[in-house]
Amino acid sequence: MEATQDGPAGEVPRWLELAEVDNIRDLGGLPVRGGGTTRRGVVFRASTLQEATADDVELLLGRYRLRTVLDLRGPEEAAREGHGLLADAAVRRVNLPVSRVRALVADSVPVTTAEDGDATGFYLGLLDGSGESLVSAARVVADTDQHAVVFHCAVGKDRTGVLAALLLDAVGVPAAEIAADYALTAQRVVRIRARLARFPSYRDLPAVEHAFMASEPRVMHRFLDSLHADHGGAGHWLRDRGLTDAELDRLKEVLVAPAAR
Repeated sequence: MEATQDGPAGEVPRWLELAEVDNIRDLGGLPVRGGGTTRRGVVFRASTLQEATADDVELLLGRYRLRTVLDLRGPEEAAREGHGLLADAAVRRVNLPVSRVRALVADSVPVTTAEDGDATGFYLGLLDGSGESLVSAARVVADTDQHAVVFHCAVGKDRTGVLAALLLDAVGVPAAEIAADYALTAQRVVRIRARLARFPSYRDLPAVEHAFMASEPRVMHRFLDSLHADHGGAGHWLRDRGLTDAELDRLKEVLVAPAAR
């Protein structure tokens, strides 16, 4: 099963085609301001991995050299839904919940109205409530001993999208590329919803047509605009919450492949 070619970087393989994981892609190959691209095969973003087959797990551990899984679900949600075959795989699993300051059960299946601003506000709420988890995730990604890393939630769009946006913005990926990567989930949303609706935690998942299930680029643009206006960007946000300058430099070194000379 090969990665297919799609996404903002054109010819760069983005999707990993697994049998029972609907929304998993490499964050590598995205352009970085000043030159270079994000490294391939370092970090992957995903929807829930709980139904990955034995072949899926073999592919992740073999070809993609998976060592670490960052689970962004809430602890009760993660315990209820589990990790499937990855629970017994030779990987490190770390639960780093991403939620609002006052976490609600609905945070796993948030309900928003059709207003883009509400979705953006939800993401900003996740940012405000998850400083420790998001900084810890950045430290894991910066540690080459833990590569490759996959981080996931349920849909692979909201909690996962916030972490992806932070990592990419922190290393200099332009907002348009981050928003385009975020929008790729729309290509798999029907499959994602059909799978999740079978699980106890996600029985109240809205219909595909609902705004929550959308991944409009403008929502991510507004999130990034607020991140820069209020905090000076992801790098400043991470440093303000404990990431050191050396760790941020290491994150950039790990995630950015310099332009060929």
